[in-house]
Amino acid sequence: MSTAVAEVVVEKKSEPLFSKKNKKLLTNPLDIDNPVTVQVLGICSSLAITTQMKPALIMSFGLAVVTAFSNLIISMMRNTIPSRIRIIVQLAIVSVWVIMVDQLLKAYVYDVSKFMSVYVGLIITNCIVMGRLEAYAMGNPPWASFLDGWGNGFGYGIILMILAFVRELFGSGSLFGFKVFSSLGIPFTGNGLLLLPAGACILLGLIIWVQRSLNGYREA
Repeated sequence: MSTAVAEVVVEKKSEPLFSKKNKKLLTNPLDIDNPVTVQVLGICSSLAITTQMKPALIMSFGLAVVTAFSNLIISMMRNTIPSRIRIIVQLAIVSVWVIMVDQLLKAYVYDVSKFMSVYVGLIITNCIVMGRLEAYAMGNPPWASFLDGWGNGFGYGIILMILAFVRELFGSGSLFGFKVFSSLGIPFTGNGLLLLPAGACILLGLIIWVQRSLNGYREA
């Protein structure tokens, strides 16, 4: 641990906490390196819990917390983790944070926790979390890894909220449970396709297409 602490001190002296490089760790995943639309990770939960905005928002924040703090701890421990058991150690660290998030949801927003079912627990094996641990936290300092975790969590969250906004508004005619069209006196029965996984898949495909087209992204 002393090595990791010393590393944080050196990093703080060498560059500002929010240097241009560190800011990119927060901003790039929001657009040009988005974990869902560019890296195509976390698709299952993106389709499963976006029929309503409230669970999508909570899932987004939960994954961001798990990714950020798992990245931080793994980065601090990376020089002491034997290569042959690194995946087991990573899973153990992620599991602790997922359990804490899950218990907090059950304690304070039980209805949402029940709606989200097993998907909170499945954050343990979410490709975004494990991918950032392997691709970034195992080879970079703690502070940078912490920012990388938040950035990818927020990037995932943006896509979830866009999906949930469209699906809940045009699928159920509501936002955060508030009946939008009914309050305006507009008769609206809702588009059932948007509430199905197939509709979510089509919508996500359109989002990926638009985002990549705007950025001129091409597969290598």
